[in-house]
Amino acid sequence: MCLLLLNDACVAMAEYVSGSEEAFVNKMNERAKELGMENTHFVNCNGLDADGHMMSAYDVALMSKELLVNHPKVHDYCTIWMDTIVHNTAKGSQEFGLNNTNKLIKQYEYSTGLKTGSTSKAGFCVSASALKDEMELIAVIMNGETSKSRFLDATKLLNYGYANYQIYKDTDREREKLSPIPVKAGVETTVQPIYEGAFSFLLMDGESLTSIEKKVELPEELEAPIEEKQILGTLNYYHGNKKLGEINIVSESAVEAAKYSDYVKRVWLAWMMQLVVR
Repeated sequence: MCLLLLNDACVAMAEYVSGSEEAFVNKMNERAKELGMENTHFVNCNGLDADGHMMSAYDVALMSKELLVNHPKVHDYCTIWMDTIVHNTAKGSQEFGLNNTNKLIKQYEYSTGLKTGSTSKAGFCVSASALKDEMELIAVIMNGETSKSRFLDATKLLNYGYANYQIYKDTDREREKLSPIPVKAGVETTVQPIYEGAFSFLLMDGESLTSIEKKVELPEELEAPIEEKQILGTLNYYHGNKKLGEINIVSESAVEAAKYSDYVKRVWLAWMMQLVVR
């Protein structure tokens, strides 16, 4: 009964947001493409068995990553083990107990979520996330024979990941400070480039972190106007001949295009400096 109500709630939400379940499902498929979920096609909004409704384990992991990275508040809900709700009616109030169906929350010390599910065709499934030593992993199990087996298999995958991989992290502390870039026709003559965030990558345990090479790609000169946080170039990471990834290098502040009055002011200041030197 509770499961049916939850699935009905999904449909009600879809109709409220998009006017109909069909319109909402179209948005789901559009978003899936944006996330790179190439082997996913939604037919309904609640995940129940339907012809043509499908997802791969990799796509589930991509969707889970999107939740964990860009919507971290999900942890506040999926890590609750037990809770209660009060149902108020004209006949009075009744309290119901709720238990988390993800047993890893209790059984696996590094567990951070995320989602269980099961249908007659999909079997017992789980997207299990865990955090250990600043490394967060996602293990996806599909078509498990029993509810217990999916958690055992997810635990094995997570333990394998932590035993065989290490995380490489590069932050501003480990990077060389970038030199200002000359700016043509601007109120300011230079702009300061800065790195946009940190970079991380998983490496097999035993691979040397010192063999990672960083290459900065920036123009020698820029032309105003330049917006704040405008992308100026990239910092690229290589492990041997393999490119691991990149982060953007952006402008720390904006530089407006110089007007006639700015040039006059610049010449006047230069003239005044010469008088002071004399």
